[in-house]
Amino acid sequence: MFRSLSVAALGVAAGLLVPANPPAGPTAPPVPSDANAVVEDLVLPVEDIIGEVESLDGTQSETKQGVQVTVALTSDVLFAVDKWALTGAARKRLQGVAEKVRTEGAGGVVKVQGHTDDQGSDSYNLRLSQRRAQAVERGLRGLLADAGVTLQAQGYGETRPRLPNLVDGKPVERNRAKNRRVEIVFDARQ
Repeated sequence: MFRSLSVAALGVAAGLLVPANPPAGPTAPPVPSDANAVVEDLVLPVEDIIGEVESLDGTQSETKQGVQVTVALTSDVLFAVDKWALTGAARKRLQGVAEKVRTEGAGGVVKVQGHTDDQGSDSYNLRLSQRRAQAVERGLRGLLADAGVTLQAQGYGETRPRLPNLVDGKPVERNRAKNRRVEIVFDARQ
């Protein structure tokens, strides 16, 4: 979507007041009082703002873009290191996610997407992320059996990081932890 703004409106919106006859000085030439100029409209793209709500402990976040809702759970809360069996804490978290899908979801397909950080080989990370996505899918299947949804699991390995794993050539563990996640993606009711 595009919006049009005049230069004058842009100046007012920015809190700038431009006098009709600015004072003449050594750096500004005098402006004749009968000066006329063509004012071109500025056309600027307006991007959608995507808000993210994150839990206080940083292990769960939720974003909404249009009707699509993405709930991300860090792998650290779902699984032991290099494992794909759900922990007891994971089952509790999945109950909350299932309730959200049940109450806010429009039905249809619910995608379960597994992601890893950059540690380990590409093939290992792809297999691990797929197994983790499938484990979450199985966990949600029982909780959403009568919700009218179809679950689909997909692993992406390290191909879709949320944050850079390396900054200035150095690993950033906090970013890696955010990249190790499973996302549950569904459409909200309108």
